[in-house]
Amino acid sequence: MLYSFNDIKCKEVINIRSGCRLGFPDDLEFDNCTAKISRIIIFGRPKLFGLLGRTEDICLKWCDIEVIGEDTILVSCELPSNSPNGKRRMLGNLFK
Repeated sequence: MLYSFNDIKCKEVINIRSGCRLGFPDDLEFDNCTAKISRIIIFGRPKLFGLLGRTEDICLKWCDIEVIGEDTILVSCELPSNSPNGKRRMLGNLFK
């Protein structure tokens, strides 16, 4: 099945290892030599309505994509512990 970027950017990206929602694809990165997609980029979430900048972008390798479904893109990757989703998970463990 063929997808355009307009189709892909409307699908939510979910990490199947942790079950967390990563967001929606904002950009694609291409390999210059092979002209293939190498990464999907999800822009970081704005801090204080964008006044304090954004969190770090999430770059997902194309090979980490498990399934592109009707509504979601399922990826299998390990997020760094300094990502916003990792911090939220760590804080959740502190208050248990």
